[in-house]
Amino acid sequence: MLGRVLIIAGSDSGGGAGIQADIKTVTALGGYASTAVTAITVQNTLGVFGVYPIPAAVVEAQGRAVIDDIGADAIKTGMLGDAAVVEAAAALIDHAGAPAVIDPVMVATSGDALAGPDVAAAMIRLLIPRAALLTPNAPEAAALTGLAVLTTDDLRRAGEALLRLGARAVLMKGGHIAGDTVTDLLMTAAGEVIFAGPRIETRHTHGTGCTLASACAAGLAQGMTLEAAVARAWAYVAEAIRRAPGYGAGSGPLDHGWPLRAG
Repeated sequence: MLGRVLIIAGSDSGGGAGIQADIKTVTALGGYASTAVTAITVQNTLGVFGVYPIPAAVVEAQGRAVIDDIGADAIKTGMLGDAAVVEAAAALIDHAGAPAVIDPVMVATSGDALAGPDVAAAMIRLLIPRAALLTPNAPEAAALTGLAVLTTDDLRRAGEALLRLGARAVLMKGGHIAGDTVTDLLMTAAGEVIFAGPRIETRHTHGTGCTLASACAAGLAQGMTLEAAVARAWAYVAEAIRRAPGYGAGSGPLDHGWPLRAG
């Protein structure tokens, strides 16, 4: 089972997040990953020590080369860096004519900034209306809506606001909401589906957002319904966290390849 996913995101030298996590995820779930790299980051489990942006024209050229030859059944965006790269991503989504999973990456798990101050406004204008699925965590939802997002009800209110901004569906991630249970909300105009499970006590959560969004994109590329794609992605990430190899002294990576060894 393939399914072509074009990933527009930054590189993580530590391999736990960014395009490295995206490629691993899509491959582990049976899809085919291609990339348009937006930035080179210098990072490991302890933090981000440098960000070197790729010019927007080069980002768009990478994506067009892929789409015009290999094609894309879904697009996944991650770290975009500045408004010009957001514009390039929007152009690539239109060029591909494929569903887009927009992960509004603005801050790394370590707390380091990964996007300029103009990115949120550009996302609201250009990417949210193009999103088949938007996957914000609580801080990202707050940045995009201007609302306080501290509870699950807050997540729901922010999700409703993001739907009004034009997203066809939002997966509101509850990992930053305090409590023993992690609750994510898949919201569309037709209603919501709740994905909930016990919080896994671990420091190895680097790249969870990238991984979840890429897993959703892989499912859409493979022709799964939105709910089925999210359900598979949610289960995949939970198990990848449980099986984390324990690498690094900080927020360590997940075990992206666990399905290849399972059973």
